[in-house]
This record gives sequence, C-alpha cells and structure tokens, in this order.
Amino acid sequence: MRLDLDVRDRIERLELPFNRIGVDPFGVSKRHLRVSLTALAAFYRWYFTVETRGIEHVPARGRAMVVGNHSGGIAIDGAMVIASCFLELEPPRLAQGMAEKFLARFPFMSSWTARTGHLTGLPEHAERLLEDDRMLMVFPEGARGTAKLFRERNSLVDFGSGFVRLALKTRSPIVPVAVLGGGEAFPTVANAYRLGRLLGVPYVPIVAYGVPVPLPAKIEIEYGAPLVFQGTGNEDDAIVFGYVDKVKEAIAAMLAAGVRRRRGEPPPRLDAGEGRAGREAREGREKRESTGG
Repeated sequence: MRLDLDVRDRIERLELPFNRIGVDPFGVSKRHLRVSLTALAAFYRWYFTVETRGIEHVPARGRAMVVGNHSGGIAIDGAMVIASCFLELEPPRLAQGMAEKFLARFPFMSSWTARTGHLTGLPEHAERLLEDDRMLMVFPEGARGTAKLFRERNSLVDFGSGFVRLALKTRSPIVPVAVLGGGEAFPTVANAYRLGRLLGVPYVPIVAYGVPVPLPAKIEIEYGAPLVFQGTGNEDDAIVFGYVDKVKEAIAAMLAAGVRRRRGEPPPRLDAGEGRAGREAREGREKRESTGG
C-alpha cells in the first residue's frame, strides 16, 4: 500500500472522537495529521530505517505515559516515538506530547502543534489528556536532554519529578522507552546559547558538518514493561524521587543494552546464580556509574 494511503487508513482507525469535520475536542485535526504523519512515516521507514522493539508493552487502549530519553540536538527521538506508536500499534495510537512554550512565539507554530496533537506544556493540559484516556509522551530531561553533545548522546541527565506525580494522580502506567541513534542523526558538537536567546529559543545546536540537516542514521526504539506506582501524587519528595529513579534505571538499562548491540557486542553473560532481576539491577548500576546518573 502507498505510504499516504496507509497513513490515511490508520488515521481513520485512531480511536479518537473526531467530529464530522475531522476535529477532536482537543483541536486535533485529521487534515493536519495526514500531513505531519505522512512526513514522519517517510522518515521512520526510509530515512532513519527505524527498528522498534517491545511495542507490545504499549497499552492498546486507555491512559498511559510513554517516558523516554532525549539523545541530543533536536527532538528526532520524540518524532520517531510518535511514528512508531502510529505505525506499529494495532489499533494505531497517537502519542501526544507537551510542546515547548517557546514555540508559541513563532507564527502558526502554536496552532500547528495543537492541530497535530501536542498542547502547550502546562500540567493541566497533560492531566486533561490522561483523564481522557489518551497516551501522553514525556521526556523528563527537557531542554537539557536535547542539549546533549554527540559524546553525551547515550547518557541521561537529571529527570524532573512532575511526570511521576502526574502518573500517580491520574493512575496512569508509565511505559519506559529508550531511543538510540538520534545523536548520530544530528551530531551536535556545541550549542550556541547566546544566539538562541536572540532568536527566542533555549539554544541553537551546531553540527560538525555545518549544515543543520539530520543524517540518515539508523534509529532504534525499545519499549519496556509498564511501571505502575501507587499513590495520590501528594507524596513526599523522597518517595516520588524513588519512583523517578526506577523509571530512569529502566531507561538506562535499555540504553546500555542498545549501545552494546549497536557495537556488535554480545549481551553480558549471567553470573552463576544471577537471575534476570539481578542482571537488570547490575546493568542499571553499570549505566549509572558510566553516566554519573
């Protein structure tokens, strides 16, 4: 099937309450989705040749938070996570993110992001999406994550805690996701923060080859088993950050395994008496030690 026809068919199978003119209660537009998702699908299938693992961990229906890492430069990782949920899930799902507030300063950008499913990054918007049983995409590293340099692409910086409080408050499962390859696709060697302030953005990434165009690097996406935490969202910081660490460790372990896989290294051998849980704990410790996380 032609790509544009496949995308059109999948949009029709999205389980969203579109009205007769193709707009849902949050302002998401079928017409805008056809444009954006056709472009993302082309990059996903042909340019970055994305390989997705663990898609069965993403709930087919109901509220969920997909929480992942940024790999530097620009948010290629977020775009490819959206594409993977749309193209690989049956029925297809729309992963909706929180758009950076600075985008509202640019003509038409605020309208475009809303029409394609991404609301301004305010807590009340995220809560509304989850209470409506949508799938929310979150990158807790924020702009610090996209600001990673090439040498830091597979590391993790500090996670915020707001996503865990939101998951507790809305009783939403957290699906950890690790994305590799975004840093190779956009290998940032420096960030121009002063120029960014002049342009109204956090920074301007600078690539070694001068032209800020992504390279056709292979991208890999891996979803882990959902994490469900019990609480109300009003817990003490110590409890909440303990949950944050569990999410971060799950992503770090998948990143570490992915890095070994991309290098052609075999998975680590189990020590005598070491089970899967022990191996995963060890991998998490190794990743934290290597990244300082």
